[in-house]
Amino acid sequence: MNKIINKTLIAAAVATTMVAGSVQAEDITVVSWGGAYTKSQVEAYHKPWNGYTGNTVISEDYNGGLAEIKAQVEAGNVTWNLVDVELSDAVRGCDEGILEVMDHSVLPDGANGVPAAEDFLPGALAECAVGNIVWSTVFIHDESKIQGVDGLKDFFDLNKFPGKRGLRKGAKPNLEFALMADGVEPADVYEVLSTEAGIDRAFAKLDTIKDSTVWWESGAQPPQLLADGEVVMTTAYNGRVFNAIASEGKPFVINWDGQVWDLDLWVIPKGAPNQEATMDFVKFSTSTKALADQASWIPYGPLRKSSFGLVSSFHSDPSLDMAPHMPTAPANFTRALQNDFEFWADNSDQLNERFNAWLTK
Repeated sequence: MNKIINKTLIAAAVATTMVAGSVQAEDITVVSWGGAYTKSQVEAYHKPWNGYTGNTVISEDYNGGLAEIKAQVEAGNVTWNLVDVELSDAVRGCDEGILEVMDHSVLPDGANGVPAAEDFLPGALAECAVGNIVWSTVFIHDESKIQGVDGLKDFFDLNKFPGKRGLRKGAKPNLEFALMADGVEPADVYEVLSTEAGIDRAFAKLDTIKDSTVWWESGAQPPQLLADGEVVMTTAYNGRVFNAIASEGKPFVINWDGQVWDLDLWVIPKGAPNQEATMDFVKFSTSTKALADQASWIPYGPLRKSSFGLVSSFHSDPSLDMAPHMPTAPANFTRALQNDFEFWADNSDQLNERFNAWLTK
């Protein structure tokens, strides 16, 4: 009996060695936004996939946009395998031919057996992209220093709340915030912004706080600006603020009034190497369990319906339910605005050019 067992074990070991020897482990470079967000991806996606496949994810950070992807593609020297982008950039990059078309038919069914095409939320599957999260830009203040902040209009009220403001350096979503603070209802923002008069109105509102604004570029900056007292209020990504509150004990308050919510998606730069391994990572990281696991690290909503019921508590505090902290929680969604990806795909160059010229005036 022992001999039989030993022979079986030896045969299995030889077979395993042969398989391992015939498959070359591959590295893929996955690019994302850094900080607590990338940490959530490393824990929920990178480490499990590394262990499952024997491949290695090399993580790099960037500040968004298509410029670096475009430069690599045009130079014929693509070193990034997979990039986490906003929906408008996924659409625009596909239109410009700098992203690979993705085959959604290879994506796994939901854990409940529902086909991927039905399991993902609307808009999560684009021609050149597969979505992973819903996230939001909100504004925050330090409750230990100021109280009574009501809504977005207070962000622009320097008389009521004197002090510096923090804004992301770019036209989006500052133009949307400006119009909503000026009285435009969320449902009407893009209709107004589609006119020259609406654009002028948004920039005029931004003029009222321009001289009191500190501009940020990376998601880690706003909580730090607020903690250091460099600003009294700042826009920020909701997940980064949650991390500062839940993990660092900061007395920050998220104001959801006029939140601008968006999707982030995986894209593959045109001509990227190791595309088979990269797609395997995409399938793994956008599966039901992986998306739910990621949401236990940071409150960005998973884009599969089958993941919703699996999202539980904060990874380091079982008493902290993540659901109320999601952008899509009913209490947070009363005056929410979805980023219009088609508007920004069509107008980002023009409006960013005007924004940059406005900054120098």
